[in-house]
Order: sequence, then C-alpha cells, then structure tokens
Amino acid sequence: MSKENVFIGSIDQGTTSTRFILYDKNARPIGSHQVEFTQFYPQAGWVEHDPMEILESVRICMSKAIDKATVDGYNVDGGLKAVGLTNQRETTVVWSKSTGLHLYNAIVWMDVRTSSICRKLEKELSGGRTHFVETCGLPISTYFSALKLLWLLDNVKAVKEAVAKKDALFGTIDTWLIWNLTGGVDGGLHLTDVSNASRTMLMNLKTLDWDKPTLEKLGIPSEILPKIISNSEIIGDISSGWPIKGIPIAGCLGDQHAAMVGQACNKGEAKSTYGTGAFILLNTGEELIKSNHGLLSTLAFKLGPNAPTNYALEGSIAIAGAAVQWLRDSLGIISSASEIEDLALKVESTGGVYFVPAFNGLFAPWWRDDARGVCIGITRFTNKSHIARAVLESMCFQVKDVLDSMHKDAGEKGEVKNEKGEFLLRVDGGATVNNLLMQIQADLLGSPVIRPADIETTALGAAYAAGLAIGVWTEKDIFSSGEKKEKATIFGPMLHEELRKKKVDSWCKAVSRTFDLADLSL
Repeated sequence: MSKENVFIGSIDQGTTSTRFILYDKNARPIGSHQVEFTQFYPQAGWVEHDPMEILESVRICMSKAIDKATVDGYNVDGGLKAVGLTNQRETTVVWSKSTGLHLYNAIVWMDVRTSSICRKLEKELSGGRTHFVETCGLPISTYFSALKLLWLLDNVKAVKEAVAKKDALFGTIDTWLIWNLTGGVDGGLHLTDVSNASRTMLMNLKTLDWDKPTLEKLGIPSEILPKIISNSEIIGDISSGWPIKGIPIAGCLGDQHAAMVGQACNKGEAKSTYGTGAFILLNTGEELIKSNHGLLSTLAFKLGPNAPTNYALEGSIAIAGAAVQWLRDSLGIISSASEIEDLALKVESTGGVYFVPAFNGLFAPWWRDDARGVCIGITRFTNKSHIARAVLESMCFQVKDVLDSMHKDAGEKGEVKNEKGEFLLRVDGGATVNNLLMQIQADLLGSPVIRPADIETTALGAAYAAGLAIGVWTEKDIFSSGEKKEKATIFGPMLHEELRKKKVDSWCKAVSRTFDLADLSL
C-alpha cells in the first residue's frame, strides 16, 4: 500500500559527510542516506575539500534516500513538496561563472593558513583584532570566510584572473550547492542566506547586507558576492540532472542556525551541537548582544523575508568529534568512532590525564591560533582507556568554557530553566549518541543535559524552514515542538561540586600549556 503524503527533503552538507533526509508532515524521518567524503591536508593546519566531490555526495544521498523511502512504501515522487538546505559554515569556494569549475579546492572553516593575513590586518587596522566587531560581530580570525577569500585572491592565479575578467563567483558551501542545483552555468542562482552571510565577516548584522566599508577596507569586489536572502523562502527549482528535478528549494541555513530551529530554541534558550566541532548558540531574540567574554554575535535565523531577525551569541569549538576521528585514523586506538564509549568506560576516570585538542588553534572563548594540542598528566599508569576518556572530557570542558562566557554576557537571559528551575542545555549532533559523553557533560556543567529523540536536528531545522515557506508548517508548529518531551533523554549531574572544581582548574592549566606552541619545530 502506498504511503502517499506530504514530504520535505533536507540536504545536510557537513564537514566530513553529506546526508539527505526525507521527512513526513509530522516531521518524522522516512528515508535517509549519508556519504563521507575526502578530507585533504596539503600542509600542517591546512584543510580542503573537493567541491565536485561534495556535489556528487549530494547527488548520491538524494538518490539513495529516495530509493529507501520508496522501498518502504512512500510515494516520494508524488509527495515531495520542497527541499531545505543546511551546510558547514565559513568553508569558502571560488568558481568560474562560465565553466562552473572551482578555481581552487574549498578552504574549510578550520583551516589556519590565513594566520599571517590576520596578524597583518590586526597591526594595520584601528581596533586591531576587533576592528570589524561593531559591524559583523566577529573578530579577525582564520575561522571566517573573508580571510580565506583574501588568501585566494593573493595566492591563486586562476582566482585573480577570473576576478579580473569578471568571471569569478564566491560563496560558502550553501551558495555553491544552490548555484549548481538551480542550473549552474545554465542560469544557476547566486545566493546565500543571512545566517551563512553573517559568518563571512562581510555582512552588516543590522542592515543584513554586505558592508561596503568592510569590502573597501579588505579590497574585496562586491560583484563576486552572492545576493543575501532570508532563511525561509522559495528560492528556485532544482534543475534537470538531479534526482528530484523541479522541486523548489525553500529553506537555507548554516548548520548551527538550522540546529537552533530544529531544537525550537526560542529567545533565551541555548543548544549545543556536537559534530566535527562543537557549537553552542543562545537565542537573544531581536536584541543584538555584544560579547565581552570571547563569544561571537551572529544571526540566529530570519524565517521569511518579512519575518523578524533573531540574533544569537555563539561559542565555536574547532575540534570535538574530530578528536575521536583522530584517535581512529591517526593513532589507531579505535577502529570506529562508536568504540570510544566502551573503551573509555573501562576506567572510572582519566587518571589525571587532560587532553586539549588545539590541533589548529583554539576558538571561543580563547581565540588563540598559536595554540596546539597537548596531552598532559601522563604516567606509567596511563593506558589508552584513559586517553579515550580524556578525549571525551575535552569536548565537554570546551562546551563548559563557552557556556560560562555566555552567562557572563547574557546574565539571566542565558539561563534556560526547566520546570524545576534548573539550567538546561539542549544537545544534538552525531556524537550525542554517546551516553558517557552526555553524562560527562552534565557532570562538568553541574546541570541537566537533554537529548531529543531525533538528534539530527540540523537536518530537521532545514526541513522546517522549507516547510514553513510553502505552508506545510507554521512557526507555532515548529517552536511549540520544543515542548515535546517524548523519548527525550535527560542526563543529570552526578559529580560532587568539589571534584568538579578541581577538574575545571586542572583543565584551565592544561589549556594554558597549549599557547605559543604553533611555531615550535617538530
């Protein structure tokens, strides 16, 4: 029997993998597929992706997810009404308008090759590192797209020539995907959304447009930039050559903003997403709060061209799940990411070991691109289980650092309370399947952590945005869903306050040991 219904598709293009998920009108997943793609490390601190491989991963995921749903009896061809898109942010691509080919590999958000450009700008500009904070909410950092674009303009001949010929297009991954999905060289739309644009260091947070003084100061030509749109509106139809030709793209958000929508974060509510990195966002409503404690001011979401703009405070952590991948791929301590929980459970503590994964520097709240990873407190007693547990703890310590800063900036606005009046952190992302990780997080925070039944809230948020644009859902439908507690798991703190404080003090000492290590010879 055919299960014909209304379906919304969601492209979730992440740092290490792509997935496509189909949702029914009750926002339940009915088919999905995921594909990992290649990570390129040309030099220490450099990280790149092949933009064409990313396109192919999207194509495969679409096709396989539809096949799976069809086998399960869902008439996707008759019921798919719109597609939403969410993506790894800050990752930068420049391509040729005439050929559709990228002019250099995508430079990934965690790449630190722009350190020297950052130092140069800090010295030249009044205000130094915080020169652009007033307009874009972001410090000068290797993290953001504008610096990656400057590197491409300075170092890649093909990019310079294409810009001179007015044949170059710049974009983050959402822009690259939308342009290709809507026709590419055959009329593809050159667009980005407010959330991704807010991460370039080029968008004015108040006007929601490219900031002309910033472009002039950095020497970036405005004609290579995409048009900025809201997070929820009909963008354009998917062109021929894709598995779902003719379906409108109707939602687009950067991954962390999508997770906020998927978690139904209203004003004053916070979420933490655990993926390759970890990202904690607090919805500050229509109020743009400037951070004094190492956080970023950014867009939360704007769910329609005429919808109010919600802002957020954000703390970004470069290395979270990526540290687990490092244990697997570089050290061979585990053979799959899922093994880390069992390995870490073989010991009751780290045995005094602290691991700080500053592989490419530290983001919030430290902002030290001269930091490098350390593992300290090692004795003859230390074994691989202690190391595994220390890796899990490192993710949770970093989240605590950000939340501590968030509370200092937002005060009572940063507190999310449950019916017992307790602080509550909503969590999502692939790593949250690890129960030990979630328990450690609750222990180090000293407050409950709530994990929803569907941890893929990033993809869900993009689906919500697309469904909202075409009338499948209302904002009330989406944001009241945050009140649903069915099958959610709550992890309560079990660690004594005195031990928690000792561990946090030791962690801070370990972090301080990572500073100024970037230039040490191997």
